[in-house]
Amino acid sequence: MAAEAPAQQPPRKIAILTEPMKEAIRALFPRYPSKRAVTLPALHMVHEHYRCVPLQAMAEIAEILEIAPADVHDTMSFYGFFPQAPLGDVRVWVCRSISCMLRGGDELLGHACRRLGVERGETTPDGKLTVEFAECLGICDHAPAALADDGRVYGPLDEAGVDAMLDELKRGRKDEAPHV
Repeated sequence: MAAEAPAQQPPRKIAILTEPMKEAIRALFPRYPSKRAVTLPALHMVHEHYRCVPLQAMAEIAEILEIAPADVHDTMSFYGFFPQAPLGDVRVWVCRSISCMLRGGDELLGHACRRLGVERGETTPDGKLTVEFAECLGICDHAPAALADDGRVYGPLDEAGVDAMLDELKRGRKDEAPHV
């Protein structure tokens, strides 16, 4: 009689959340009516730390909050702020709402992507820029417009303006007042 092989254990997943992050999430519990209500602040915490929310982080948040991972994913996907892949140093949105679209916003987004060699939603190979579209930035008086995640506002844009914007954004984040 042959000896039975030991049962294979599934591979252990490496934790994404550090102990300080877990403690910071737990520290929010008294400030909210339920653990579930901490989902959005927890997602913001993870995003701030990693500039994305990996799938494994969603599972770990769910475990801390004692909810299903699908509940965390539902919250994450409702808000468009939480990508699962890392973002560039600067994230920029080119508006394609009706005002911007009528003034060439879609074409300018295409121009930006071609110039950077990426598709919309992708990050440049050097990790400096992530280019996305926005349905509305609320700055229709500057159409077509763009917004960087560090607060810089650009518009009205044309191809030369997009080129200048991309050159500036490639130099990195700024913590100064927005300019038009």
